[in-house]
Amino acid sequence: MMRPRPRVVALVGPTGTGKTELSCTVARRSGAEIVSADSMQVYRGMDVGTAKPSSALRAEIPHHGLDLVAPDEPMSAGRWAEIARAAALDASARGRPVLLVGGTGLYARAFAGGLIPGAESAPEVRAALEARSDAELRAELERIDPQSAARIPPRDRVRTVRALEVAQLAARPISEAQARHRFADRPFEVRWLGLGLEREGLSQRLRERVARMFAAGWVEEVRALRAAGYSSTLRPMRAIGYREIGALLDGEIDEDQARERIWVATRRYAKRQRTWFRAERELEWLDADAREAVVERALAELSRR
Repeated sequence: MMRPRPRVVALVGPTGTGKTELSCTVARRSGAEIVSADSMQVYRGMDVGTAKPSSALRAEIPHHGLDLVAPDEPMSAGRWAEIARAAALDASARGRPVLLVGGTGLYARAFAGGLIPGAESAPEVRAALEARSDAELRAELERIDPQSAARIPPRDRVRTVRALEVAQLAARPISEAQARHRFADRPFEVRWLGLGLEREGLSQRLRERVARMFAAGWVEEVRALRAAGYSSTLRPMRAIGYREIGALLDGEIDEDQARERIWVATRRYAKRQRTWFRAERELEWLDADAREAVVERALAELSRR
């Protein structure tokens, strides 16, 4: 008789919806361990700007998938997924519930269903695609992969770019690659819960979040990373916030401009995250402001393992 797959509850959604705090509340009440699905929290020394859980929280509640590499070391969704899956399997074997928590859609998908071989991501390919207009991207997708073009809404730039990236890396249309792969590498039974907020409420939360990060020493963190020899050209140092604070330290902009640019970039990123997770058919959206209801829903799902 086949053993049942370990159950994992995924608490995902856009930046600023309170995933860390809510997941810690769930963990306290269930004894769960947390696997972080965040592509920036893997970097050591990048704590404030990635909203990494505090050392006190990590001492209280086991967290996995954090501080895996230095900012100048390579990391991919596939490599992260191997580490995260091993941690989740170990926790399950010890009888501990597992929460997958984060906003990086590709990481969450890699954990749940694996990735198309040879098509994880390539910064140079992604950058070249991102530099093109929506119309150019759409025309190319319709030309090389009509099946995906029929499925992906014309205004969905995130999935359009990803489809073209996979087509280049895998040397075949993403629809064909997905049909073969089917994201069927599923060692866990994953229950997807998404945290959502209405747009204006989230926008205000993000502005307050930027202010808290500056107060917590974000500028000093970037200055220390530079002093340690990490170049501003490194991919993590070009991430939202780190790029703008770098410009602040170089005297190109003032602090007010840096804060505003970070807020605008973070709002745009949150919109892309919403778009990504809306494509997950099994995801159940919850109101992030209804905190106790979210906690109870997550606890109910964990109890069914």
